[in-house]
Amino acid sequence: MITFDNTEIAFKSKTDKDLIRAYWLFKIIANPSVVKFGKWFTNLALKLNLPIDGIIKKTIFKQFCGGETIEDCEQTIEDLSKYNIGTILDYSVEGKTEEIDFEKTTDEIIATILKAKDNPAIPFAVFKVTGIATFSILEKANSLENELTEIEKKAYLGIIKRVERICTKAHENNVPVFIDAEETWIQDSIDRIALAMIRKFNKDKAIVFNTLQMYRHDRIAFLNNLINETRQGDYHYGIKLVRGAYMEKERERAALMNYNSPIQTTKENSDKDYNFALEIICENIDCLALCAGTHNEESSEYLTSLIDRFSIDKKSERIYFAQLLGMSDHISYNLSAQNLRVAKYVPYGPIKEVLPYLLRRADENTSVAGQTSRELSLLISEKNRRKK
Repeated sequence: MITFDNTEIAFKSKTDKDLIRAYWLFKIIANPSVVKFGKWFTNLALKLNLPIDGIIKKTIFKQFCGGETIEDCEQTIEDLSKYNIGTILDYSVEGKTEEIDFEKTTDEIIATILKAKDNPAIPFAVFKVTGIATFSILEKANSLENELTEIEKKAYLGIIKRVERICTKAHENNVPVFIDAEETWIQDSIDRIALAMIRKFNKDKAIVFNTLQMYRHDRIAFLNNLINETRQGDYHYGIKLVRGAYMEKERERAALMNYNSPIQTTKENSDKDYNFALEIICENIDCLALCAGTHNEESSEYLTSLIDRFSIDKKSERIYFAQLLGMSDHISYNLSAQNLRVAKYVPYGPIKEVLPYLLRRADENTSVAGQTSRELSLLISEKNRRKK
């Protein structure tokens, strides 16, 4: 049985200074009022052009990001690699709306693929479709693709071409690439685009991965259907499995627009479906590949038991565990110590551009029950162990 309580393994790569910084950061994040004020002040400071970049860079940016450029991430890549943990370079710039910015982001994503080429320390690339697309076009195409105007159809075709450029480069360089999941009112568009890329590029192995958010109550049915289609189509389907990141937004929109919420009624149902999906995937691993993106100890432990039950090689490239940089090191490093394949999402980008990502991380740690308290208890345990 794997254990996630070994703090010596979890924090072996961290200096005492690193532990102290992380402790105080999670201590602050544990207070919702402080997080709320911090978000307000940060946004105000940016509007007033106050010099806060240095403070952000030394605190929350250093904890959760690899740097401002791919080159800045070199040290993080090297540090993780020492412990057999891969890096997933995640260009986390958001909120762009112009075609020139979409093309620039596409080029940057391709640069991460080229960086990963022939580099075992970088096993995957990743992108969000909204980083290279107009949100409103994806939303209208979600259910009304045939009703797009000629101008909108041209823009939609441009989105598909950018996604295809990325997936083509991933296929040429043998670098698997994740297409992240997003809001349900654009996810059908993303699923269709992802499926087209999967059918085209995944003939021999899983190069393109689509993302399933298991806090949606319809994803088990979606998973079973895609397995049937995958077997009939004779290709491989890459799956990044997560719980999800848009729960409150989804519920608010459903209530506002008076439709049934796509979100599970309880967290227990999300957990149950997540673990059930792990079992289904392992049972069908011959035609699938999995990256289990989770900070949940029970799901991580359950996946290790499934690997044993279905006699899957621990070092098989078909199954990876993944966590975010700066979070759940007790899961990442203890899994790696058991010779399982693990990777960390390493966001990067200009500080002001990745601030929305960083503020979401603060919100996530504040809102997820037990997340911050668990991080703090582990940090305290390791500080005490080192004192002894």
